[in-house]
Amino acid sequence: MRVLVIVFIFFTALFAQTVDCTQVFEQRKSELLKEVEKIDEARQSFEALQAATNALFDKQKAQLKQQRLDLNATKREIAQKEENIKKLLEENKKLLEEIDGKKNSKISETYSKMKDSAAAGILMEMSVDKSAAVLFTLQAKKVSKIMAKMDPKKASEITQRLVLGPPFK
Repeated sequence: MRVLVIVFIFFTALFAQTVDCTQVFEQRKSELLKEVEKIDEARQSFEALQAATNALFDKQKAQLKQQRLDLNATKREIAQKEENIKKLLEENKKLLEEIDGKKNSKISETYSKMKDSAAAGILMEMSVDKSAAVLFTLQAKKVSKIMAKMDPKKASEITQRLVLGPPFK
């Protein structure tokens, strides 16, 4: 009977240890499942964040591309406008030269037909620059006759200005 009690105690101890291992494995299994769930949630959060970041990056990339296209279009418009302005400036310059030429020829014609003393009197009342500009348009023979009728000091100042040449400003 003693042997039976010992065998019974031995099997009870052995069975108790088996039950304890199973309980430990079950507890550990539930803990591992919870950890797996946490890891899965973290992975899903990371994937959602990554997708949102990629979407934002793609949106910003598209906006940047559109801004570049707009900028290039604006640059082309500015270049076209600059070209048009250059053409207009050239046309205006030609027109001004033509107007100046006609004005100078008209003034030159007027002073050429005047008497020398009358022209000298008018030119002496003008500034040196304006007098030089008028005399510059006349023939050398007419200039010498007009200057001969002028005050020597004024004629000298006009001559110095004529030596410098146009523009007379």
